Amino acid sequence: MLNVGLTGGIACGKSTVAGMFVQRGAHLIDFDKLAHEIQEPGKPAWQEVVNCFGKGILRTDKKIDRIKLGNIVFADKKKLRKLNKIVHPLVYREWHERLEKIRQKETHAIVLSDVPLLFEFKNQHLFDLTLLVIIEPEEQIRRLMTRNHISREESEQRLRSQMPIRKKIELADIVIDNKNGISETEKIVKKVWRELLMREKAIK
Repeated sequence: MLNVGLTGGIACGKSTVAGMFVQRGAHLIDFDKLAHEIQEPGKPAWQEVVNCFGKGILRTDKKIDRIKLGNIVFADKKKLRKLNKIVHPLVYREWHERLEKIRQKETHAIVLSDVPLLFEFKNQHLFDLTLLVIIEPEEQIRRLMTRNHISREESEQRLRSQMPIRKKIELADIVIDNKNGISETEKIVKKVWRELLMREKAIK
């Protein structure tokens, strides 16, 4: 099994790229989805997050309001660290369990784990190789404003909470530049997929 860490800057089209790999046969584990699942009412992290940030972050159905919580933690690095300290250990525990289930079903699987803060938390050692999706920072801001319906200031704040893209490029094994549209990105993904298949075959 080939264990690939997939990451990229916020709003860089990482999910789109991940989907292209899934179409070719890759398994995908989305860390954001894992984080959301463990924060559902009754799940392991829900009570801890509510205790830490107050009932004001809850919607009427008792689910955590992602936008409210995001506005709190992205404005205060200490609070972001608190949230990560609660959520991350539980996410990684769930991730290990899912990896093992895939391994048992498919010995030669290629697994992409979509990890937004892979380099920020120095977790490269958990993967056989890392794959980074990039676009220009200005384009990230534009997309983030449109996608999340937030101001330019808020978008820039969220970008600053992540490692600068040039530093991520230095750390990544493979870089996919997503600036030229779907068809061009498809060509790059096709080439990278062939490389991943070869790397998986080389594993003993």
